[in-house]
Amino acid sequence: MKYKNSTKIISGSDSKKAKNEKKDCVVKAIASSTSVDYNTAHSWVKENFEREDKKGTSNWMISKRFKNEKMEIGGKEFKVRKLKSWETTNSYKLYGELINRQKTVKSFRKDKPNGTYMVLVSKHAFTIKEGTLIDNVGEEWRPTRKVIGAYQFVPVSKEVQLSLDFS
Repeated sequence: MKYKNSTKIISGSDSKKAKNEKKDCVVKAIASSTSVDYNTAHSWVKENFEREDKKGTSNWMISKRFKNEKMEIGGKEFKVRKLKSWETTNSYKLYGELINRQKTVKSFRKDKPNGTYMVLVSKHAFTIKEGTLIDNVGEEWRPTRKVIGAYQFVPVSKEVQLSLDFS
């Protein structure tokens, strides 16, 4: 399993604001999913998810905000897609009956080796980017956590029209 410590890859993780925060996993997940610095992500989450300093962000607020399907942060634009329930569940046959169960972090990573996802588990959020788990130290050893929701981030490229004059 590939893993990266979020504080080592998010620029500004050593800022005064970051050091004074707690329960900021959604801030770190947004920062690592969109490749923006900690303070930019912190401001965006505070404004869009109504997050109070040193307090967590509710899953309800995340799902409410991401119904818009687009987000702009740090001068970048992303299409955000909430994964359907069938994308976050596995089907098993048990005594001849088909049973659906939430995917674990391990099985989610296996099924989604490409792309960028903000993944929600019980009272926590993190990023899976190109199959690499980006999270706090110690969380890489918890692959059996159940995925309760996930959002895919796809960068929107801005088209520019060029005109050439060969006269």
